[in-house]
Amino acid sequence: MSEFLFRYETLEPTTWAYLSALLIIALFFKFNRIFSIRNLDLLLLLMLAPGLLGIRLGIEYDSPTAELFGYWWLFGVNTVLLFRALWDSAMVRRPLLDPNMNASGLLFLAVSLFLFLMANVIASNPDANDMLSAQRAHSLSHRQASTLEQISLETHGPGFPLLFTLPEISTARMLGARGDMPADVDDDEKNEQPEAEVAAPANDEATAEETPPAVDFTTGQLVTAKVVAIISQAMIFLGMVLIGARHFENFTMGCAAAMLYLLLPYTAMWTGSVTHLLPAALIVWAVFNYRLPMLAGVLLGLAFGTVYYPVFLFPLWISFYWRRGVVRFAIGIGIALAALVITQIATSSDFAMFASRMQQMFGIHWPQSENLTGAWHYWNPVFRWPILATFLGMSLLTFPLWPQPKTLASLLSCSAAVMLGVQFWHAHSDGLALAWYLPLFLLMVFRPNLEDRVAVNVVR
Repeated sequence: MSEFLFRYETLEPTTWAYLSALLIIALFFKFNRIFSIRNLDLLLLLMLAPGLLGIRLGIEYDSPTAELFGYWWLFGVNTVLLFRALWDSAMVRRPLLDPNMNASGLLFLAVSLFLFLMANVIASNPDANDMLSAQRAHSLSHRQASTLEQISLETHGPGFPLLFTLPEISTARMLGARGDMPADVDDDEKNEQPEAEVAAPANDEATAEETPPAVDFTTGQLVTAKVVAIISQAMIFLGMVLIGARHFENFTMGCAAAMLYLLLPYTAMWTGSVTHLLPAALIVWAVFNYRLPMLAGVLLGLAFGTVYYPVFLFPLWISFYWRRGVVRFAIGIGIALAALVITQIATSSDFAMFASRMQQMFGIHWPQSENLTGAWHYWNPVFRWPILATFLGMSLLTFPLWPQPKTLASLLSCSAAVMLGVQFWHAHSDGLALAWYLPLFLLMVFRPNLEDRVAVNVVR
């Protein structure tokens, strides 16, 4: 924002964590009901900040101890948040707890904060690592493959290959240039090695000639990267407000949920991470259109095609639509996947490249156990297997049967629980893709009683 406001100085993430905590307490804490569930939710959300800051400080100062502390802290807080999301379906009484500011003030403050965050994206200057994937997009548009694309499944995880060509616009460089590298590679070595050589497996036959050459960034590349990030954030913000106004029949609660999302330190640190934001935006708008099964299916299908992990939402949503709308929901998913497959055909040079991209998008790959990043770089990967088994039992077996009947309330809480559970075993974004569940969790926090919103009543 210093590009637009005279003498404005950007806040450090630690300073913003302190200030945002005070703002969150002032706006949403119920001082007349100290032991309310709202205050507990706020406390849990504020507890995310120490873990995020610990990871940032650990990477910035090359302190594995601080970084490991941050991951342990996030693991613990996410565990409590998961139980809170599961408990929400059993909560029958839902007292109306308005924020400490009216809807007009909340909306003004939310829009102002959104503009500040987006100004950071506009004024940021991505480095070579941020824009390397944008340069790869040019090769993909001309149907040119590279070694980076061939190993994308190992370096990014399953998902839509073209999504991984979008760069991250870092407003607070939490992960830094070392985010995708093993901890035993220092900064000097990293600067001397091309990205393809760092990420490639030992038996890869890539040569130096296959490494993408350094080129000047064009205005189009920079503008495209920033516009995608801004649009994704705007979709999340607007979707949360409209869900409150239309489905909660309470415009104030929609503004409150959106305002709290913008205030959280995570949002300020990952304002430009499209791989976090785009799936979250699609899921939020699927919830907004839950009365239209086909459109909801299209949006969830697109979310699944982008980062794969929303596929675990399908059993839950199928159970919700089982008595009415399940066929239209399945057709919507099929339409979305067909569109993504056609896109893959149009951008593939030959059948081998197309088959590789299908493997990437649909996650046809055994869960990775080596060269993991983030928390699992420090922990023994053998513990991922029981966590993954528990997650599969929850998403594929428990949620289709419980709770019954499914309502909009249980759809919100259980969807948040599924995307929250992914964080425990996800090995490619360091378990920091909190945007996948935070908008849903915040809507769950501010929702009213929605016991009558079952598919038989709301689906035409």
